This record gives sequence, C-alpha cells and structure tokens, in this order.
Amino acid sequence: MRLSAALRHACRTSRSGAGQVRVLSPRGSSTAREERSAGWAPVRGTHYTSGSSGGSSAHSLSLQSRSPRLRAEHQHAAREIIEKSREELASVLKAHPAIKPTLAIIQAGEDDILLEMNTMMAEKVGLNVMQICLPRHCTEEEVIEEVLRLNEDQNVHGVFLCLPPSILSRRILNTIKPEKDVDGVSDLNVGRLVSGALSEGFPSPVAGAVLELLSRQDASLAGKRAVLVGLEGPLKVILQYLLQDAGMEVQTSRWAADNLQKQVKQVDVVVVMGTENTDLLPISVKPGVTVINCGSALMPEISAAEERAREAECWTEIGPISAALRMQNVVRSSVRWVENQQYQTWTLRPLKLQPLSPVPSDIEISRAQTPKPIVQLAEEIGLLPEELEAYGRTKAKVRLSLLTRLQNQPNGKYVLVAGITPTPLGEGKSTVTIGLVQALSAHLKLNSFACLRQPSQGPTFGVKGGAAGGGYAQVIPMEEFNLHLTGDIHAITAANNLVAAAVDARILHEATQSDKALYNRLVPSVNGVRRFSPIQLGRLQRLGINKSDPGTLTPEEVRSFVRLDLDPAKVTWQRVVDTNDRFLRKITVGQANTEKGHSRQTQFDIAVASEIMAILALTDGLADMKSRLGRMVVGSSRSGQPVTADDLGVTGALAVLMKDAIKPTLMQTLEGTPVFVHAGPFANIAHGNSSVLADQLALKLVGEDGFVVTEAGFGADIGMEKFFNIKCRASGLKPDVVVLVATIRALKMHGGGPSVTAGAPLPKEYIDENLQLVSEGCSNLKKQIEIARLFGVPVVVALNVFKTDTEAEVDLVCRIAEASGASAAVPCHHWTRGGRGSVELARAVKETAAQENDFHFLYSLQTPIVEKIRTIAQKVYGADDIELSPEAQAKIEYYNQQGFDTLPVCMAKTHLSLSHMPDKKGVPTGFILPIRDVRASIGAGFIYPLVGTMSTMPGLPTRPCFYDIDLDPNTEEITGLF
Repeated sequence: MRLSAALRHACRTSRSGAGQVRVLSPRGSSTAREERSAGWAPVRGTHYTSGSSGGSSAHSLSLQSRSPRLRAEHQHAAREIIEKSREELASVLKAHPAIKPTLAIIQAGEDDILLEMNTMMAEKVGLNVMQICLPRHCTEEEVIEEVLRLNEDQNVHGVFLCLPPSILSRRILNTIKPEKDVDGVSDLNVGRLVSGALSEGFPSPVAGAVLELLSRQDASLAGKRAVLVGLEGPLKVILQYLLQDAGMEVQTSRWAADNLQKQVKQVDVVVVMGTENTDLLPISVKPGVTVINCGSALMPEISAAEERAREAECWTEIGPISAALRMQNVVRSSVRWVENQQYQTWTLRPLKLQPLSPVPSDIEISRAQTPKPIVQLAEEIGLLPEELEAYGRTKAKVRLSLLTRLQNQPNGKYVLVAGITPTPLGEGKSTVTIGLVQALSAHLKLNSFACLRQPSQGPTFGVKGGAAGGGYAQVIPMEEFNLHLTGDIHAITAANNLVAAAVDARILHEATQSDKALYNRLVPSVNGVRRFSPIQLGRLQRLGINKSDPGTLTPEEVRSFVRLDLDPAKVTWQRVVDTNDRFLRKITVGQANTEKGHSRQTQFDIAVASEIMAILALTDGLADMKSRLGRMVVGSSRSGQPVTADDLGVTGALAVLMKDAIKPTLMQTLEGTPVFVHAGPFANIAHGNSSVLADQLALKLVGEDGFVVTEAGFGADIGMEKFFNIKCRASGLKPDVVVLVATIRALKMHGGGPSVTAGAPLPKEYIDENLQLVSEGCSNLKKQIEIARLFGVPVVVALNVFKTDTEAEVDLVCRIAEASGASAAVPCHHWTRGGRGSVELARAVKETAAQENDFHFLYSLQTPIVEKIRTIAQKVYGADDIELSPEAQAKIEYYNQQGFDTLPVCMAKTHLSLSHMPDKKGVPTGFILPIRDVRASIGAGFIYPLVGTMSTMPGLPTRPCFYDIDLDPNTEEITGLF
C-alpha cells in the first residue's frame, strides 16, 4: 500500500541531515480521505478463534474476520477518540492560531503504509504530519541527530519512531524530550506510568489500544490470564503493568520458549510482537481466546501469511485505535505546550544567609555562598529551557522571544532607585537595589527582579572598584559580574571600532581614487554580474536614485553614490577601549607611510561612553536596534550633510556583532533572587540606566503583583531625570515609585563638611555625630525629593546606614524626609544583614507602589531644544537661566535644520553637584548654567548638551585598584576585588 498521488503532491520535501523530510498538512490529504471513505484503513492485527465448539486441536486454528458488531465497535472507539481530540485541538487553535501542531515520524526506508494510516488519523484531528525517511540501514547517530533537531522544533509536539528493533536503542528512546514522547516509551514516561504520575507524561498508544480492545469485551478482565509473547523493552513493562492493574494474571514468553504452547492453551488473552510467527500455526488455543498483534501498530513490514490473509478478509484491530490514541497524545502535548507558554507561578527557593560580624570583604562573602545553577533559577522564575543560553553554571543570556510569549501578561510594579547628589565614594544605590529585592522575594515572598547596569572595566581597575553591590547585598559571583560577564562590552567595543575604521578607510579611499575606480570596487563584478547590496540600494533611495541596475547610473549619479565626502575636521565618531587611559584623550591617526599623509587628530572614549552602548540600553528589539545603528551620525560632509552608518554600509555588520549583546544576562543575588545585568551607559554624558529590554522582560516575569527594581546612575538630578524623560519615553513604561538613597556622610558633605577622597581616611566630621551638618545637608535631600515629585511619582527615602551613624542622626534624616514630601523614610541595614535588613523598606515600597500616581514628562518633545535645556536647568538644577556658547547655538540651529529638534535632551554635566560646579554642594542657587557645546546621538535618540568640560575618558589614579587584584595560579581564585 503506497501513498496516493494527491497525498504525495501535498508533501514538501527538503533535506535535513541524513533524512528526507516530508511535511503533510491536514488539508493536503483530502483526496486520500475520499479514496478511503468506505471505512477505516485495514491494518495488521488479528483476532483468532477456535474452528470448532468442542475442544481444539493442533490443526483446528483458523483466521476469521471479526463479527460486524465487533468491527463496528472498534471503528466507533477510534472515531470517539479522534472526535474528542479534534474538538480539543480546535479549542487550542482558536486561542492560539499561530501554532502548527505536528507529529513527526522517523522511519528507516520509505514505506508509506504506517505513514498513510497516521496521516489519515492526523487529518481527521487537524494535525500536520512530518515524515523523515532515513536510509534503511541508518545508524544510531543518524537517528539521534534527527531526534535532537525535532526536540528544538517548537511546532513538533510528538515524535514517533517507526524503526526496526535492531536500531531502536534505549539511548535513542531517551533522546526524545519526554514532552514529545507521544508513544510513552522513554524511561521517564515509563517511570511516570508505573509511579502513578502519568498526568505529566504520555501513555503508550499501543498499550492503550490493547486495553481499549479488551475493555470492550462483555466480561470483566479481573481474574483472566494473559501471556505476552515476543514483547521486549518498555512496551512489555507497560502492558504487564496495565494488565495486572486491571486484575489480570500476566505471564511473559519468548517465541522460542519450549512451554509456549502450554502457556497459550491456559490463557484468555495472547498479545504478540514480531512477524515471523504471527500466524501462530500450529499452536492450539482455547475457544474464544483473544489474540492481539502489537507489531501491526509499530512496524510497516507484513509477513507473507498476513498479506495473503488480508487479500481475503478485512478486519479492524489495534492499528486504528493505537493511531487514534497517538494523535490524542500529540494534541495533549500541544495543549501542555500552550499551557507552558503562559505565565508560570514562581517556585523560588531563596538561599539562606548567615551574616558575620564584623562583615567580611565583598569577595569573601560572595565566595562563601554557593549560587544556584542558573538553569534552576530560570526554571523557578518561569523561564522555558529554550529561552535560556547558559554561559557556564552561574549566568545565562535570556532570549527576547520571552516578550512574545508573555505579551499578554500584565506588568508588575516598576520601582526606580535613584540617589541624592553623591560623594566620590558613592552612596550605595546598587546595594539598596539588591537588598530591596532580597527583602521582597526572600522575606516578603513577593516576586521581584533587580535590573542593574554592567560595570565598566575602567572603574573596576581604577578608583571605584566593582558595582555588584556590597556586604550581604550583592550579585554573585561578584568576580564574574565585575569582569567580562557575557562579553557585551567587548561586542560594543568591536562594533564601535569597526565604524571608526570604516570612517578613516572611506576618507582615504575617496581621497586617492577616481569616481570610476571607487564605483568598480564598491560594486564589483562577481562572475560577470554586478549587483548592489541591500544597504547600497537603501543609500540610492535616500539619494533619490530609483535604480537597481549598476550599469544604468549616470556619471553624476555614480559620483553622488560613491562620494560621502566626509570632512576629516567634522568627524564626530571616536574609537573606544574599556580601560581608564588618560593618554588616549587626544591622539593622531594616519601617521604611517601607507596612509599617504592622511592624518588627523582624534581621541579614544571609554567603551561605555559609546553611542552603541546607549542604543543597547534603549532599544526594544533586533529590528529597532539595527535601525538605530544605521541612523548613527559619524560626521558631516563638506557640504554640511550628516553622514550615517548606513551611508558607510556597515549597519548589517554592526547588527551581527551585537546580536547576542542585545539579550540580558541573568544572574542572582546572595539570597538566590533573580537579577538582570544589561547595558551600562555613562550617566553624565549618556542616560545612565540599565536596558529597556531587561526591565520589560523582568516586568513580565514577576507577574502583576511582583516588583522590578531598576537603578539610575548618579544623583536624581541626572540619572532619575534621564530615566523619566528619555528611558520611559523609549519604553512606554510608567514608574510606580522612586526609592531615593541617602547617606549620613553625603548629607554632612552637603551641609558644609570637608571634601572626601577615595582611598583616604574620612575626616572626623563624618565619623562623629554632628546633627547640624546633617540638618543643613538635608537641603539636597529635600531638593531631590522635589525633583521626583515634579514628575508626579511618590518617593520612599532609603537611608543607607553605616556603623558610624548615630540613632539621633538617622531619626533626624527620616523626620526631615517625610516632612519634605516623602511617602516614607526608612533606615536600611542590608549591607550587614542582607534582605532581612531591608524588610521595612520593602514594606514601605509595596505600600507606596499601590497608590495612584500622576507620572508625566517634564517637557514635550515638540518644545524647542533651547527651551528643553532651559526647563531642565531651571526646574531640576535650580539655575536662574542658561547661557549658550556661539558653538552651541550654531549646533542647535543645525539640528533644527536636520529635523532632530524633536528628540529628548540628555544633559552632560558633573554628578558631584546640582550645578555645573563640582565644589558647590547642597542646593546652589543664583547661577547661570553654561552650555559649552551641543551634540547629538541620533541612533540612541537624544541631543546631549555639554555643561562645562566633560571627560569621556577617565584616567588612572596614582594608586589604582589593580594593585590589590591578583590570581592564585593553583586555585584560580581572584583576590582584591571589592
């Protein structure tokens, strides 16, 4: 029996590994259905009865067709199963029309008998069938290769192995994902059956068909006897268990057993496997014995005796019912798959902390805790295995497909951690962020996620050290967090410097070649054919040249196409490196003889200052990122027109370099709660926030009642303002509460205390109680609360308590904060106690986030650039007005002409003061804010005015952090990170 011509025409054929793949859709097999409309397909399976009513003899056995009543009952049973499965699948497809549930059949050779039966059943249910025909003498590895591919195919919800027993090894059976093992033969599914947990697995359709046939007999199965002949492996175990569970006495036998005839004479049911002896002659059986051949439902080969019997008679047996049950399992697999795509309740298992006093170093604390395997954490928070890309044992990338899967899931609460104007030592925003999520998840049992920026190597080896938090509120392993992580900054460095190389190469080639030579190299002839690349066609369209044939361009069009005419003096794109290196602040490139005198002055920035980093932090997906990369302006032509990465032809290559960096990295806190680490733009020249994508993913994962806590860089006047006006515009997300971090030492500094220097001992004013300095310094805290309230968002003040702080100082700050408009002010002890030390903060955040707020932007995008700058200067910084330099005024006019005036503004100013003067603490007043220059990050999507002199390349101090960092060559343990 072969596939009909119409059915073969419905197949789509391709090659995958060693197997030929054919996919049959339900609608494609209508002709086959019409050809077989008389009834179910005849399949191999027999019912043997005695030829006489009185006794039996060795030669009295005859093959008889079932009675019309029994045949009709079996057809009805299969139809019932199919109809129920069809209705169940229709319900699934109605709710999720994009899925295409498919049964994949892997077989050796191209025999289509079994395929036709399963295809007919699948068509009645509404399933697709994929046939994979391997060579008849295929190897175990060839089968496993196909199974592994099908495991990863989300449209395949069932895998059926139609292979000879000589190939069907346990290794192959256990390679199938349990959720796709619709024949129920893997060790896990067999174990589930025997242990009574079958709701998580699948029953064997062959065993199920046997039970279905037997259950439709008039008499009860209890007390009857059965023998299983020739059955081996999981099917033998399953049938033996199911028949015994039904109350039957079960024996097993091999075909060659000496006592086979004796066993057969004594039983009521004979279940056989194998084709060489399935006619059972000359074995005698009792009158009315039921004989079932399981091989008819598993293998396409037919013995000569059976083939002759089929020519004479037609019967219905195990084949149709087992095929119907197999389709039922495929449908149930697709239902479970759909259920797994929905939001999953967290099963988070927090890690226990045992804080020590005095508190050890950060790296000692980190190393003392054993993190959970990242795959375990991912499972606990509802991530699917296919959404995770592990980078070792403790960190992993999360694929953006999660956003599509959970697109209808309501977001959780959105919490921003900002700070007062900091000291050079930092005030602990990261530790507050981590302590807060540890308290929410591990202690209040509320789903929560921390979203942090990836630290730059520059500060890690320079002055500040790492940024994983500190004490008992940190991300672990902290050395992995602070060093290479998953390579995102390296990818940004590579992409940024590729653009820089493309800029200088293009300037050189245009200066040293004719139009014709440039054109011939930019659009070369390959095998006698010249074609524009897609990005070149895009450039032609932007130039208004609507041609696609390279041979049809006029000389004027060729010149316009090949000449970017970049002005070397107006190149704005810099090279980057992720190291503090002051001697790269100004360099000269092109001094080698090979550059033919085309030298120019340029500079290096630190990698996190690259516009590509800002793009990574603001993008919402690959398509958006690629578009933003293409819009990046690298300089101006001599005629004053902006030149972009698209014009250079480098956009596609940049997207390739960034394709993995766009995925957030999953890590965990000391208490085993989840953290996303992603992006790390500078907060003084860029917007200084972790990525939009990390926040979006986390908000879906925590659920409607959960919390996502994300951190903004530097003080609220910089990081928070940019979070609201830039990041929230890009993401469309609405914040629920601001946590404003303050420290006694920073408030004392703003109250007139002496300056502090990293690495130097603190003056006594910061160690001894001084309520006057604290009270006067609270002016900065009041101002930062006021800034948050400008945007209509409620504020909770988190006072990061140090051991030198007194109770009177702490109480004073909390009273002033609440009197100044904060919804709550809470002292926090997370550094010494972990999440338990921030429980009161967590409760205050939960209560405040439940309140309605009136979040709004500070300005409209339609507001002129100058007025946007003035609004921020006056309302946020407290300036009387702004003063534009002639260069800044000229730049603004240029951006207006180019249509960039509707972009938000990202102010680049010092983080050490509300003003542009780092030494002016507290709340400076009566000053004019000078705008030295105005630049544009068109790809990132903002204009950034420069307030005073801003360095984009930090320098190393006299004694950098790297003096203390070392590696033990024997244990490979890192020391000196903090």
